[in-house]
Amino acid sequence: MNINSKFEIRSSKQIQNSNISNSKQYDLEARTLEFSRKVIRLCRSLPKDYISVRLGDQCLRAGTSVGANYREANETDSKRDFRNRIRISKKEAKETIYWLRLMRVSNPDLESLLDDLLNEAKELMKILGAIYEKTK
Repeated sequence: MNINSKFEIRSSKQIQNSNISNSKQYDLEARTLEFSRKVIRLCRSLPKDYISVRLGDQCLRAGTSVGANYREANETDSKRDFRNRIRISKKEAKETIYWLRLMRVSNPDLESLLDDLLNEAKELMKILGAIYEKTK
């Protein structure tokens, strides 16, 4: 039995073809990819000073790891490995929140962009936490 069959995983095409009135994406692979793209765009827009570069490096690593670990979870062969990858993905989302908060303090001019990313990171962390809890 495929572990992932317990969860409704839908492709972007299926989402586009359905009549979902909510604008949120329900495909977590697509959603985490979009989150990674936004983190990359944010990091590219940061000033090139010492602090921003260091914060950007850390945020980039954690933010892009959310989706990478989620994809690895979807390819596992055991429930235990699936749960472990989901847990790691959730931890990376939580770490991303930390770096985004520090970036917000050091770059107040990017506040609205950072707030959007912070909200998405919090939502992803909650979703991944719920998946983790449901797979006990």
